[in-house]
Amino acid sequence: MRKLKVAFICVHNSCRSQIAEALGKHLASDIFESYSAGTETKPRINQDAVRIMKELYDIDMEKTQYSKLIDEIPAPDIAVSMGCNVGCPFIGRSFDDNWELEDPTGKSDEEFRRIIAGIEENIIKLKMKIESIEKTNGMEKQIVFKEDGRC
Repeated sequence: MRKLKVAFICVHNSCRSQIAEALGKHLASDIFESYSAGTETKPRINQDAVRIMKELYDIDMEKTQYSKLIDEIPAPDIAVSMGCNVGCPFIGRSFDDNWELEDPTGKSDEEFRRIIAGIEENIIKLKMKIESIEKTNGMEKQIVFKEDGRC
């Protein structure tokens, strides 16, 4: 059975989207494939995100991930914006969801942990939504989101 491809998108692909890709692989790889990308790249993943993800989940994001442009990942079935407080990147299609998460770059470890917990919660909700739809409607059906655009 083909797994859905989920892309987590933010402008620089250096923090929130990288965390989402790592947690998607860690928590939901049995249900969907996780990718992250941006409209711009950074030379490396945010080092606070790398450190805290290693502390919390023993995930070393730098081993398997790097900052990528949108055209470097497969076309997603589901595109998730991490938050558009600066401006949503254009990805050539509309987003299926906007998680509206603030960028923790330059903020405290506590703020990073809060954002990571929000991403984990959203990953689990997305996984449950996809599982539910696959069981009831089959894999090729459109993922249905609430009126406000959230899963």
